Amino acid sequence: MLIELPNGWTWFLNLAGWPVLQLGLSWAFTKLPGAWFRPGRLGRWEGEGRVYERTLGIRRWKDRLPDAGGWWGGGFAKRALRDADPVYVERFVRETWRGELCHWCALACAPVFFLWNPWWADVIMVGYGVAANLPCILVQRYNRARLQRLLTTFKTSRGRSENRSSRTGPSRAT
Repeated sequence: MLIELPNGWTWFLNLAGWPVLQLGLSWAFTKLPGAWFRPGRLGRWEGEGRVYERTLGIRRWKDRLPDAGGWWGGGFAKRALRDADPVYVERFVRETWRGELCHWCALACAPVFFLWNPWWADVIMVGYGVAANLPCILVQRYNRARLQRLLTTFKTSRGRSENRSSRTGPSRAT
């Protein structure tokens, strides 16, 4: 504890701190250009999201989490896939990366609470931060894996249809 505060202020900062931090980051991330969010490949160990289904049963609980993406003007709601258009799905993939990074940033801010809390309260605050953000991070990664698999299916089927049309040649009017 670096800053000694009265108990009332400590309680206030602890109770208000996480919501203010989470909402502030959520708002700030919706204002950043989408082009900044280029998700890389997921780890092979994630098995296109199947590891989350098998080990965590993510399909049973993922819909219970809040989706703050659509709360702010210019945000992107990720509650459900609204369109199967590949351009929309690619944007959805980017937005899952944006959401994941936002939650990682929130976790990275946890040491701010160390300024005014004793060590045992630091543990509680970090525990809350992990409990509030890790499930969201996992859901973002799971959804991104599933959406990337869908995009691969689009590209594969488009490639097959292009191959078929090139084999038959252009149609000729007689």
